[in-house]
Amino acid sequence: MERMQRRKKRVKWTRIILLILLLMIGSVGAYATYQYKQGVSLAEGGKFKDDTKKAKAFQGEDVKFGRINVLLLGSDSRGEEHARTDSIMIAHYDQDTHQSKLISIMRDTYVNIPGHGKQKINAAYAYGGPELLRQTIKENFDIDLNYYAIVDFEGFSKIADIIAPDGIEVDVPSKMSYGIGTTIEPGKQTLHGDKLLGYVRFRHDKLSDFGRVQRQQEVIGKLKDQAMNVGSILKLPKMLGVINPYVDTNLDTPTLLSLGKDLLTNQSNDIKTMRIPVDGSYTNKQFNNVGAVLSINLEQNESALNDFLSL
Repeated sequence: MERMQRRKKRVKWTRIILLILLLMIGSVGAYATYQYKQGVSLAEGGKFKDDTKKAKAFQGEDVKFGRINVLLLGSDSRGEEHARTDSIMIAHYDQDTHQSKLISIMRDTYVNIPGHGKQKINAAYAYGGPELLRQTIKENFDIDLNYYAIVDFEGFSKIADIIAPDGIEVDVPSKMSYGIGTTIEPGKQTLHGDKLLGYVRFRHDKLSDFGRVQRQQEVIGKLKDQAMNVGSILKLPKMLGVINPYVDTNLDTPTLLSLGKDLLTNQSNDIKTMRIPVDGSYTNKQFNNVGAVLSINLEQNESALNDFLSL
């Protein structure tokens, strides 16, 4: 009799604990949904605010866990259906090791675009959107891309200010003004909004696009560091809600939340970076139909890229 009473008590407490867990899970889910919707309501002027994201035929393999490659594109579209991409990156994240990697592909890299012949790589997006760019990268560098995300540069400053409300500290080597719609004086300083956007877009110095790629990788690394705090975990749904209207991606919200939580809670290592083409693997050439290009050694760059991702 006594044993039966003890068993009933255990069953009772087991049910109570399960009920509490279910209530906690439900509360967390409701909180996350509320925060996300609140974030969406705060966003203003985003290019994709009115759910104008187009379903693109992106054929990357859907990966729920493991090594994930995301094609990151910076767009300077002024209303065109497919403008050329201003920046092309591959964000790699390993959910087992929690290692983040970032590869920048120079936009003037001369490659074969399926169905269009030899062109600058940034023309692939103009011809066929992120899917053709995915095919181009696969054909030339043998890298599989799972997802894509297009950030309109008009929204970059908004996104940066959400992630890093206190700004990003940089050391500006020389005055920047031409072509960026603002003036940035040289020296160490903290940049916000449009000035930070100008910093990552400026290319009219002796380093040209190479300097711009360095600055883009620098700022992305610092934005990631800014996001790595306990408060950001609670703010993550709201942050994604605010950012959403400025980004066109085939990553669904649950996957984004999962990746974001994984990055924040596991305190991933510093972002490792590389650039394509790698040093010593290219020459500057000029062609009548496309202008100045970076003519690269494809085999050398494919090998370097695969080695980098396998480390």
